Amino acid sequence: MCSLKKPAQSSAASTPSAAGGTATGSAGNASTDDIVAMTWYTGWHSQYLPVDQISWEKYTAVTFSFAVTTEDVNTVSLNDSDSTGQLVPALVAAAHSHNSKAMITVGGWTGSQYFSTAVATAENRTAFTKTMMNLVQQYDLDGVDFDWEYPGKQGAGCNQVNSADTANFLLFLQELRTQAPNITLSAASSIVPFAGPDGQPSTDVSEFAKVLDYVEIMDYDVWGTWSDAVGPNSPLDDTCSPSPQGSAVSAVKAWTGAGFPANQLVLGMAAYGHSFEVTQSDAFANSGNMTASSVVSTTEAAPAGTTPIALYPEFNKAVQPFGDPWDEDAAPGVDQCGNPTAGGPSGIFNFAGMIEQGILDQNGTVVGGQGFGFRYDACSQTPFVYVPQNQTMISYDDPTSFAAKGEFIREQGLRGFAIWEAAGDYNDLLVDAVSNAIGIEEVGC
Repeated sequence: MCSLKKPAQSSAASTPSAAGGTATGSAGNASTDDIVAMTWYTGWHSQYLPVDQISWEKYTAVTFSFAVTTEDVNTVSLNDSDSTGQLVPALVAAAHSHNSKAMITVGGWTGSQYFSTAVATAENRTAFTKTMMNLVQQYDLDGVDFDWEYPGKQGAGCNQVNSADTANFLLFLQELRTQAPNITLSAASSIVPFAGPDGQPSTDVSEFAKVLDYVEIMDYDVWGTWSDAVGPNSPLDDTCSPSPQGSAVSAVKAWTGAGFPANQLVLGMAAYGHSFEVTQSDAFANSGNMTASSVVSTTEAAPAGTTPIALYPEFNKAVQPFGDPWDEDAAPGVDQCGNPTAGGPSGIFNFAGMIEQGILDQNGTVVGGQGFGFRYDACSQTPFVYVPQNQTMISYDDPTSFAAKGEFIREQGLRGFAIWEAAGDYNDLLVDAVSNAIGIEEVGC
């Protein structure tokens, strides 16, 4: 069996927090000296990455997604992600045989509808605590990850929301921690702290650090087809952006500024990107649509056989280009809120899917000689590729951008990384890039 450890020079074991003092340990059964090398495993992509093909030696924790909240506080559902009931037991068995932690993530974009009521009253919090304990015991889990999107703010559109959500979430976690002192408890969050009673990011979340082992900052879906221009899906920095939307840099600043220690923050990273329909005239335009500062800091040579492309071009909001070969042309229907949906493709390009489709080569580099456009934005530290044949621009992440984020994790003394999702990587190019940049060592192999 292998285990992972941080490089000796890591500062993560003792990081001053904005709330005052020094964080020397965290909740649960792990100290802040322990690296978190985590990935989410999705049941709906299990055909692309069977459980026994996960690179278990590269991860300290794998968390199954998702168990979703229901109207009954005594129940969470795995029906949509593990309809046969076989995947979770198989994942747990494989994790334990490889000295890795097996966890389940509760919630997600379509699974957070009933979080608010589940933690709204003392009676419900006690019942929901029991529900989580039963889940842990049923599957022999090592921990539970909460992906509530979002406490105190609307997410999918029909989630129950209460101005006291964040306060009630903390009360629930405190009760759960008391009942389960030795399991890992974590939470996935947006790039700003949980919302306070006024709907704005909380200015003090230090109490969460006492009950959560770590928080995964979901630094992805920052720009997408809901944005006004093509931008980085998962920006490391956005200080050069003509319209800053947030980034890993701003997120760490926001969370530590609200009293959450850096050494309990895990950077969420994307093994996927989004597609946009962009005309060739806009894609290959000069840098006139960028500010002077962004031109200076974002110009890098394109790979041989490609043409440089513009940053932040306009795109056609009326058309969603197909994503990679995993994408599907969904039929019109209704969403979890009962609202009609138009159907169509998601436009998601997984890193592995881009290689399968021939946009990237086996090393994750854009294929030259195909007429593709390319640009690596040195500010956001993310690549963009343009396929002129179907006027599709893709904002994604590659080994270079993952390595840049790994250096950031090491320099900032963060707890580690969490990749969405395991199946999106290809031959471990992404996980190896971030791990090597951090300086993670495999020991006991």
